[in-house]
Amino acid sequence: MSAGAGASDGTSDGVWFISHAGADRAWAEWLAWQPLDADHEVELDCWDWGAGDSFIAKMNAVLEHGRMLALFSPAYFDPERFTTLEYEAMLAMREKITPVRIADVTPPPLLRPLIAPALFGLDDHAARETLLQAVNGTTGRPDRAPGRPPGMLSRIGGTGPRLPGSLPRVRNLSARNAAFTGRDSMLVHLREALASGQRVAVQALHGRGGVGKTQLALEYAYRVAGEYELAWWIASEDPALIPDQLGALAVRTGIAPAGTPLAAAVELLLAELGTMSRWLLVFDNAETPDTLAPFLPGGPGHVLITSRNSLWTSYAVPVDVDTLSRTESMALLRARGAVLTDADADDIGATLDDLPLALAQAAALLVRDLSPADLKEELAANLVEVMARNPPPGYPTGLAAQVRLTRSRLKAEHPGAAVVVDALALLAPEPFPLTTCAGHLPEQASALLVQTVGSRLAAGSAVEAVARHGLARVQDGTLQLHRLTQDMLAQLMTGQEHGQARADVEALLAAASPGDSDEPRWWPAWQVLLPHLLAVDPASITTEKGRDVVRDACWYLMERDQARPARERLEELYDTWSRTLGPDHEGTLWTATSLARAYGDTQDHERARALDADTLERRRQLQGEDHPDTLTVASNLAVDLADAGRVEEALVLEEETLARQRRVVGMEHHDTLLTASNLAIRLAVVGRVEEALVLGEETLARQRRVLGEEHPETLFTASNLAIWLAAAGRVEEALVLGEETLARQRRVLGEEHPDTLNTANNLAVRLRDAGRVGEAVVLGEETLAARRRVLGEDHPETRRTAAWVERLVKAQAEPGAGD
Repeated sequence: MSAGAGASDGTSDGVWFISHAGADRAWAEWLAWQPLDADHEVELDCWDWGAGDSFIAKMNAVLEHGRMLALFSPAYFDPERFTTLEYEAMLAMREKITPVRIADVTPPPLLRPLIAPALFGLDDHAARETLLQAVNGTTGRPDRAPGRPPGMLSRIGGTGPRLPGSLPRVRNLSARNAAFTGRDSMLVHLREALASGQRVAVQALHGRGGVGKTQLALEYAYRVAGEYELAWWIASEDPALIPDQLGALAVRTGIAPAGTPLAAAVELLLAELGTMSRWLLVFDNAETPDTLAPFLPGGPGHVLITSRNSLWTSYAVPVDVDTLSRTESMALLRARGAVLTDADADDIGATLDDLPLALAQAAALLVRDLSPADLKEELAANLVEVMARNPPPGYPTGLAAQVRLTRSRLKAEHPGAAVVVDALALLAPEPFPLTTCAGHLPEQASALLVQTVGSRLAAGSAVEAVARHGLARVQDGTLQLHRLTQDMLAQLMTGQEHGQARADVEALLAAASPGDSDEPRWWPAWQVLLPHLLAVDPASITTEKGRDVVRDACWYLMERDQARPARERLEELYDTWSRTLGPDHEGTLWTATSLARAYGDTQDHERARALDADTLERRRQLQGEDHPDTLTVASNLAVDLADAGRVEEALVLEEETLARQRRVVGMEHHDTLLTASNLAIRLAVVGRVEEALVLGEETLARQRRVLGEEHPETLFTASNLAIWLAAAGRVEEALVLGEETLARQRRVLGEEHPDTLNTANNLAVRLRDAGRVGEAVVLGEETLAARRRVLGEDHPETRRTAAWVERLVKAQAEPGAGD
């Protein structure tokens, strides 16, 4: 755009393209205004380009007849920002580049020959003179910025765009945090959001205590200070004190004479702000939107709010402030004076959950008192005591005091929400689906927990209370506590509170149980709950429902082909409950059954057989031969025997068990159908293919009717039936069933589930037998690649598939090998 002219079309000989990093937008706008006012044509992306415009195309169009004014800074040469295309375009047009340095930076080698005068560290006049001399020696300067509305800003001496970094004439900002680190992308986002052109821009920075919301707002105010004539900070934790601070601003600016009644002064200030731009108000540590709303001015100025409360959507755009990245955490520790190796800095960042306040407190201890090893030891043993030390500059309280105070306030406002938070402190630092617990709490749940989570409406109210106090991240009815917050809460609880929290954990986990863990439709819900079920201490589980859901999580893992972690967890459960409940307790016996399956799934067949045999004997003595639970274990033991190569014994036991199950629980009971499916396999293995085929077809029809077409056990039977159909000479039927089953298993179980890969391998054999060798080779090679990824090169299944594919490829090369 040119002074008095519209946007450039990129064809004027005098056009200057301003090339800058997003973080340097304030500098870019100041630099663009100087040559623009001196009668040069200027093109700046954030002024002149629209969404969807091609950066390279627009830049090339401008530079075809113009020049580039490049703002060299560390952000400008950040590899993540500086794209290959942009860098190549710059190198190709070096003769058209006029660089200036807006920070102390060394350009890349190929750009170092270019003379880049420094603008940083200069006052407004010197910086402008230096810039215009770099452009063409022009030294004119504007009287004021175009379009700036008159009013208060005129009275306080506003003259137009000022040098970035120069401070507003009216301000009450506290000292800048010299150790502020990171958050560059958030600062750029805030600048772009607030400068979006809306009539009034309000951004609410929300997050838990100690995450750095106040420091982020303060850094923003300083980084873009040159864009404002007024920057006023309002402490907002106590709404009653807000009018006094706004009244002081009204008097300071001359809007209200000294002695004006407070309410009138505030009213005059808000009215005046509504008519002008280039002002920033920061409401720090606001608690609730409704109490702040009367003090939010209209007009094209900017408002920042910091709050633990995330519920600001009615009045502002919420911006979630989370912990730092690990790289930022390490930089913050060092910026605060700590001398650390990369390994120590990384370890401390991980220990402190990358939380800025905790990191600042740790850095102070490292500088004054402790070695990295001593600090880590103290944090492990006395987290609350360490975080209770004097807060670092810029923070009113230490982390321990913040967490303690917030917990106390939540407990006073909503006791039920507080007990939920205490319970979540003992679980995993992952989202917990609180609203799904509504209406499903077990009988032993405390009255307060039932009152809090007894309905979706009540659970939603608890979630909102937690959100207001910023103790957890809230999303879609879930609550997520950060690990460091959990550790602090756990240490702050009394012994009685800790005991109640353990009981509430068990009740919440039982209430959140999604359903049968072998049902694919429930798997997404199991995945959400899984981290919490793996984190809970098995010794703290005291009820049957609690043990069931913790054990079912391991069954879910096995259904998803994660038998190794399931085995490790089940061994912990079995050892704990055998010791505390006894080997004959129902909870221990069901855990033994699950563990035996995990042994089998990890190819430890003898251990699986021994454990199932022991469990079967205990069931027979406790419950009798025909009890359904006894028959379930007998069916499992038959599978163990077959896996151990004792097929005849397995066949006898399965035939006997199937007959008993049909009589006791019925022909279409889930357990009966599973035993029938396994017996059909055994019949086929011993050569009784026709019997296997009849039993398989009968079982598949019942499973489809009872379990559904896409239940994993239905698909397992269908996959095996395809093999038996082919063995009986019914190849086309086998192919159709095999292809249909593979497609369903890929959709339901996943491409690399063992059952899917077995079906794919068997289908490849059928394709070869049908003369479709080319298709067989493709499917065989896909299956081999997947087995190498999942099982490894040396797994028996991988080796068998590799040998078969090798023979198939050789056969394909022979004349008359089919397609």
